[in-house]
Amino acid sequence: MSQEFQRDKPIYLQIVDQLSNEIIRGERKPGDKLPSVRECALEMGVNPNTMSRAYKELETLQIAESRRGQGTFVTEDGNRLGQLREEMKKDYIQSFVQDMKDLGFSLDEMLEGLQSFSTKGDEQ
Repeated sequence: MSQEFQRDKPIYLQIVDQLSNEIIRGERKPGDKLPSVRECALEMGVNPNTMSRAYKELETLQIAESRRGQGTFVTEDGNRLGQLREEMKKDYIQSFVQDMKDLGFSLDEMLEGLQSFSTKGDEQ
């Protein structure tokens, strides 16, 4: 199942983002083994070198750890995963606020819109 990637960001970083999102959503749990580099590359339709680079970046970010002869695993460090979750929340909020400012919305209008959306979302 090949995936479509954005042109303005390196593919390996998009893969890191995707795997990080899966971890934060709980689709991949602490201690879970990640697929092999080749298996994941095939699944995503990318070169194994790209996937290897993504896995190395996950290790650098301390989101995953490589165990010699066993594979790559999601970190079991709850503090690091909590920190990752907060970093991602901040990034998404920052992007949302900047996009809304670019459209000319004030902070009060953003908060009002979020409140309205939240209330309507509860009814659906």
